[in-house]
Amino acid sequence: MGPTTQVIVMAKAPVPGLAKTRLIPALGAEGAARLAARLLDHALAQARAATPGDVILACAPDVTHAAFTEHARQGGVTLVPQGHGDLGARMHRQFMNAFDQGARRVILVGTDVPALDAALLRQADAALAAADAVFVPAADGGYALVGLRRPAPAIFEAVPWSTPAVMAATRDRLALAGLQHVELALVHDIDEPADLAHLPTGWV
Repeated sequence: MGPTTQVIVMAKAPVPGLAKTRLIPALGAEGAARLAARLLDHALAQARAATPGDVILACAPDVTHAAFTEHARQGGVTLVPQGHGDLGARMHRQFMNAFDQGARRVILVGTDVPALDAALLRQADAALAAADAVFVPAADGGYALVGLRRPAPAIFEAVPWSTPAVMAATRDRLALAGLQHVELALVHDIDEPADLAHLPTGWV
């Protein structure tokens, strides 16, 4: 992954009662927050392994949580706020900031997918050599990674976020915008109790 590729990780603070709330019936509020912190650590470790530059950690609700500031203290991670708006608006904002700062390719991920490793991030970066966009679709109908080599605001507008129709709607928007995209292998994210089967052994 070249120095002109920017990797962005979007994350919520791992606060009990606010993080991974759909897992609380299985893990409890504290357990869900602990898993959220571990997923955050994993996502940042993989992103840092994939890129020679700083990883951008886009934080919600703000940059002050200790889990965020500790990663910044260790180095290799720059904290920014996600800002306001729906998920599409917040993702588009991060892409525009990265392009405005000179990135040639931008890859954005969440923290919910243990299968998103450094090798997959490098594969996504390589796909952008020929395509306008790259995605890693998720089994729940969304996607776990989006990469762009130029701004594409249309793919983030009027998408039914947090529904099984996200990737399908995004494909429609890509086609309407005339953007060529690549989809890599499907992955499982960790949102519901049934998804815990996809965690690495010993994570909970």
